[in-house]
Amino acid sequence: MASVTLRIQSPPLNHDAVSLSRNHFPVVTFKTTFLGSSLTANGKQLSLPKTFRTQPVITASSSTHTFDVVIIGAGIIGLTIARQFLIGSDLSVAVVDKDVPCSGATGAGQGYLWMVHKEPESDTWDLAMRGHKLWLMFAEKVRAQGLDPLQELGWKQTGSLLVGRTAKEAATLKKKVKKLSEAGLRAEYLTSDALRLKEPELEVGKDGGAAFLPGDCQLDAQRAVAFIQKENRHFSSKGRYAEFFHDPVTSLLRSDSSSEVEGVRTSKNTLYSKKAVIVAAGCWSGCLVHDLFRESDILLNVPVKPRKGHLVVLENFSSLKLNHGLMEMGYVDHLHDTVDRKSSHSVKVEEGQTLSVSMTATMDTVGNLVLGKKNYFSSMISNIIDLNLGELQSHEPYHYIACMSNCIWRTVSECGFLVSLGYLCRSSTLRSILFSL
Repeated sequence: MASVTLRIQSPPLNHDAVSLSRNHFPVVTFKTTFLGSSLTANGKQLSLPKTFRTQPVITASSSTHTFDVVIIGAGIIGLTIARQFLIGSDLSVAVVDKDVPCSGATGAGQGYLWMVHKEPESDTWDLAMRGHKLWLMFAEKVRAQGLDPLQELGWKQTGSLLVGRTAKEAATLKKKVKKLSEAGLRAEYLTSDALRLKEPELEVGKDGGAAFLPGDCQLDAQRAVAFIQKENRHFSSKGRYAEFFHDPVTSLLRSDSSSEVEGVRTSKNTLYSKKAVIVAAGCWSGCLVHDLFRESDILLNVPVKPRKGHLVVLENFSSLKLNHGLMEMGYVDHLHDTVDRKSSHSVKVEEGQTLSVSMTATMDTVGNLVLGKKNYFSSMISNIIDLNLGELQSHEPYHYIACMSNCIWRTVSECGFLVSLGYLCRSSTLRSILFSL
């Protein structure tokens, strides 16, 4: 998912109005999840033919290093893989990236560790369950070190709510709670009255309700990365860990005798690997692998797709408080055709029905209100998406927030803002949010 992050600073709030600081600019990244799918190589070994030579000439300033494992990608996945090798073996590890940690999807992500929207019958259910448990174990290990996971990771186990407004959505949520419970999760269905007790700011109507998973969590990805990176660097003095940032991989190294992959060449260094080269480049993994094998007869299918999304962060926004992470639930046919074409990732509920989770809202560890919209899979071609505020208010989860008309909605519509790749500006007449991706 490609995420546009807009940070709006509002200290102090004046009559619920948000002030836009000139030094706040959008951060645009692409976010995706590599769901453990296998790579296909037409039945061949992942070795390169001797004719595959795309390496640049090594200059006198180039450095050569040897490690057991070389990891391409310094996001939270790449750094976590490195951590596992470092604490679970005696292998040496190098992490190489074209930029720095948190410069991509990791830095723009909302840090949700939610199971409320997952489907027990899906192919990725077991992977999601394992990932969720591993994060819980990680937080406990941090606590066992005498540290506070909230401070170190931005860890919050406040639970998540999948919210519906109609009787039809409520019926689907009840079925979902039953399936999640049967799959081993603690899940509850909340009526509109019970939901109001947990989230006084929400208004879903008498027919609405929510699926509640008290065990769901969220974290601050940047804090988590900083913690993991700090732990990894403890192994640097032992010669087991090194980082090569602002150093994009340009080619693979292979053996002249066996054509086996032996490492990677970057713009500045040559990194040999004794054991493995691991690609953890997020949504760029597919095009990176394709580029590295461009002159090979090996065809690799890396099933990674970017997905668009928008993230609005209202900083120090004290006029609204949410106690849990929130997700909107709605059928695709509930929305207008224009919204339907931009609808979020959908999962099959039962024959003829599609559950669409399109918008989220939560409070982060420092009290910022984080509003997110997940869109369709992107071809990475530049687009301009016009999100009309009136349309959003009618069809998106902002409708659920009872004080929106007196607080956030007036704030956003009165300020008006334009998000583009190069600038952020105010306009008193602008009544829509334009995201230029």
